[in-house]
Amino acid sequence: MRRILRLSTGASRRCRALGLAAVVVAGMGPLVARPGVAEAGSHSDGSSGRAVIDHTGPPGGPVAPGYWLVADDGGVFAAGSARFFGSTGAIHLNRPIVGMAATPSGAGYWLVASDGGIFSFGDAGFFGSTGAIRLNRPIVGMAATPSGAGYWLVASDGGIFSFGDAGFFGSTGAIHLNRPIVGMSATSSGVGYRLVASDGGIFSFGDAHFFGSTGAITLARPITGIATTPAGDGYWLVASDGGIFSFGDAAYRGSAPERPAAGARSVVAMIPSPTGAGYWQASASGEQLAFGDAADVASPLTPGRPIVGMAAVSGGSVALFDRGPDVLPAQDTTTTTVPSVWTGPSGVPELFANAADPTWGTSISTVEAAK
Repeated sequence: MRRILRLSTGASRRCRALGLAAVVVAGMGPLVARPGVAEAGSHSDGSSGRAVIDHTGPPGGPVAPGYWLVADDGGVFAAGSARFFGSTGAIHLNRPIVGMAATPSGAGYWLVASDGGIFSFGDAGFFGSTGAIRLNRPIVGMAATPSGAGYWLVASDGGIFSFGDAGFFGSTGAIHLNRPIVGMSATSSGVGYRLVASDGGIFSFGDAHFFGSTGAITLARPITGIATTPAGDGYWLVASDGGIFSFGDAAYRGSAPERPAAGARSVVAMIPSPTGAGYWQASASGEQLAFGDAADVASPLTPGRPIVGMAAVSGGSVALFDRGPDVLPAQDTTTTTVPSVWTGPSGVPELFANAADPTWGTSISTVEAAK
């Protein structure tokens, strides 16, 4: 394992653009993407005529590839067919890990820290980082290109850093935002990506289409990430309580609030199954939940530090997420917060990706142009 502190200036291009998608949301629940279409195991609710899917059966389905979880100290945990290739769990980090992405082969992965430092394992190549420069805002996530020969880093202001064969298609870095960017997801072609804010606002660039958002409504809990469907014609948003919002061809298959919990949950990540007919969720405490055709391949996990990200073994878009506090901030400033479900060693984690820090100043937030 290696910590890269060099900046590849030829590879890094931080550019800022103002082209944003307007968002109009008519109404939401823990969302039904196409509410008039009934699915197997569903019934009408008798009043609205909408299909209500019964998710009370046993969790998990037959699709059982593997995935990795990463903690904020860089500890990596493999589930299912995923193999362990290394971690930063045993070394001191300048900044906490905030996410990860897998290589297309499934034989490696990258970890990214909030300063943009990149740690490569297995067959994951190093193509550059922001670890040696001062950032205006912290890095909150990353996504790999389909070839595995590049990646994007995204900061909480929506600034994009492109490395290797990752192209720059736009950013929100030059505008004032209502809520911080918390994650990104690349298109399967590699010539586009979406950014998501903690209020569920969606910003589409390149060939990434806009299918809807939660940016115009008040959420009970902040959005923590985004995942694109295998076909690329939809996406899911996940909130810190595990609530799922589905858009385009993304089907709703259940969510964490429907499952019993020993205490409060802080869901930090989700990834889709290869078919797109299911997904997995992970919480800061290490809890893993399977929905739809996603098999329950989790084993009991008690991490020494909070889980902050998740990546799938199979290729495709992998979203990585900011670990925000469990409630929407009342103002444009976020604070370092221990997840309410944290049961690890006492003390506050070093920093979360959206934590206020003197070197970064206060956080900014996202607002779509037409809001």
